Amino acid sequence: MKLKRHELKEFLDEKVDQYNRPSFIECDPISIPHQFTKKQDIETAGFLAATIAWGNRKMILRSANRIMGMLDHSPYDFIMNSSDDEFRAVEGFVHRTFNSTDLVYFLEALRHIYKNKGGLEAIFQTYQATNSLQPAIHELHKIFFELPHEKRTERHVSDPNKGSSAKKLNMYLRWMIRKDDKGVDFGIWDSISPSILSCPLDVHSGNVARKLGLLKRKQNDAKAVVELDEVLRNFDPEDPAKYDFALFGLGAIERF
Repeated sequence: MKLKRHELKEFLDEKVDQYNRPSFIECDPISIPHQFTKKQDIETAGFLAATIAWGNRKMILRSANRIMGMLDHSPYDFIMNSSDDEFRAVEGFVHRTFNSTDLVYFLEALRHIYKNKGGLEAIFQTYQATNSLQPAIHELHKIFFELPHEKRTERHVSDPNKGSSAKKLNMYLRWMIRKDDKGVDFGIWDSISPSILSCPLDVHSGNVARKLGLLKRKQNDAKAVVELDEVLRNFDPEDPAKYDFALFGLGAIERF
């Protein structure tokens, strides 16, 4: 599909408008944190939902809702005030390669981050670069695995420094940081500018970006994220991650 740059921007802006609306929430993993109103509940529920957000969306929602049930539908309170024994209540949980060993460790790591590191937002605020949150994702990975853990669990928190596109964490950051009046993203992290968000890059968004000539790199990796950032920040320097709605909608919903 060959469009001039301004036509491409207009086309994508229309698609953002089409998908960035409350009707998008119901079938998307963002519906999980939308069950809550307290900031820390939104953050922790969102983090856990984003972590398992790969594969069939119905399966993701079913698994994420199961986690919320295990956490008594009060994720932050459960994480902060449960004993290690109570954390074991999640035994038997499995979502694809993410199992109860991983989930127990995630609860322990989140408790550590909120008790000793000032919370998730503080980590991203502290380690953000002037034009990117990828260095902060790398630091999160280090901090997240400071406690004793099984090596297998590390695969569930991506690290851009190891070449990962960190799709799930970039999606999570979009949820927490992007601000508009459409009611989908939360925009509750005021300490970080939406201008440095990266578009979550997966099979759908990557394929669409290549078809539209926004991305030349073949792999969906950290270098591709940087390449796509440059184009999307040209289209909207203040809010580049809004184009996630367009690329995802075109790929996953319209099979563009």
